[in-house]
Amino acid sequence: MTEHGKAAQLSNVRVCHIHTEGPASYTKPDCEGIFRSNSFFIGSNCREAVNDGRADCVPIFLSEIPLLFHRRIINIDVALVQVSPPDKHGFCSLGTSVDCARAAVINAKYIIGQVNPCMPRTFGDGVIHKSHFDAMVDGIDNLPEHKPKKRTEVENEIGRLIADNLVDNGATLQMGIGNIPDAVLASLKGHKDLGIHSEMFSDGVVDLVEAGCITNTHKKYHPGKIVGSFIVGTRRLFDFVDNNPFVMMCDVSFVNNIPIIAQNPKVTAINSCIEVDLTGQVVSDSIGTRMYSGVGGQVDFIRGAAVGRDGQGKPILAMPSTTSRGESKIVPFLKQGGGVVTTRAHLHYLVTEWGIAYLFGKNLRQRAYALIQIAHPDHREALEQASFERLKCMPSPE
Repeated sequence: MTEHGKAAQLSNVRVCHIHTEGPASYTKPDCEGIFRSNSFFIGSNCREAVNDGRADCVPIFLSEIPLLFHRRIINIDVALVQVSPPDKHGFCSLGTSVDCARAAVINAKYIIGQVNPCMPRTFGDGVIHKSHFDAMVDGIDNLPEHKPKKRTEVENEIGRLIADNLVDNGATLQMGIGNIPDAVLASLKGHKDLGIHSEMFSDGVVDLVEAGCITNTHKKYHPGKIVGSFIVGTRRLFDFVDNNPFVMMCDVSFVNNIPIIAQNPKVTAINSCIEVDLTGQVVSDSIGTRMYSGVGGQVDFIRGAAVGRDGQGKPILAMPSTTSRGESKIVPFLKQGGGVVTTRAHLHYLVTEWGIAYLFGKNLRQRAYALIQIAHPDHREALEQASFERLKCMPSPE
């Protein structure tokens, strides 16, 4: 696409997408004026362009992205999607990424399918008959792999705390992207009858399936099956989902629908965040004014777990207590420009390597006290003083 845009001297082509893997060459400086990226969730390959002003981002809940297309708020001229080859009945699959791609295909004026034998064939909402495509092109190429980074001891401790204290047998899990959700999965080998209903999942789920920990037995929607809308991982994960009826890949407006999430048993939503202030406001998409990721599905699942029909849901956010430079991530005031993704009213559990803070129903001074207890010890005295200055009273558990 990038090469064609340059050769044909195209201009003002808007490229709308969520998180993508690969080089994203259309965001580079030499494509300015030809393409302009518009991210509904910022991947690392687009972060520089967004923060340099060459690309855009849209703050939006992942569950609501399809509405942009269905309501014609964004009119799609061309949906360019990668699909598996047609089966003997003529059906292709969106494979690893059904999410908002299905809504894009439904509403686009033209649909171009890049047919890639390396794309796994998945069951669910991503099945498209070849007759619906206006053009199909060969695109044989290995899928970009997102290999897990080596986890730190801090991340492993956070994963252990969550797995040992907050995940019950029979729970329905949602995990966000990153080392902390992966650390939780790695610590669940002793659990039984877990279910997966999650906007995305990665290689760690395969390990738990092979260990017999994930059965999806108790889920209300698609019992006996893993439910997701996209996957991020390695070839091992792609091979696991390929032609596997144990996995359902569905439209994100279904997967992230709060009333649907809430009907599953013991919904346990596990997501990462960047910064939290002493009242419980959570920044997850930016570092100060620098845009980092996006709203994503964090609030969808935090809320779905909180209002679970069985009253046993656990909305969990987690982060290391300090940055790589030793600065506290629990702060008196959020950095200027930091975006509050999860409000103080949404935050129930916050976990660091120092422990678990439960904030639901707590007033501001109780919240400050609980958060200071899980801050790094080097910062607790300063946070206590800052809390007094902000709240005009001492933080207290009572």
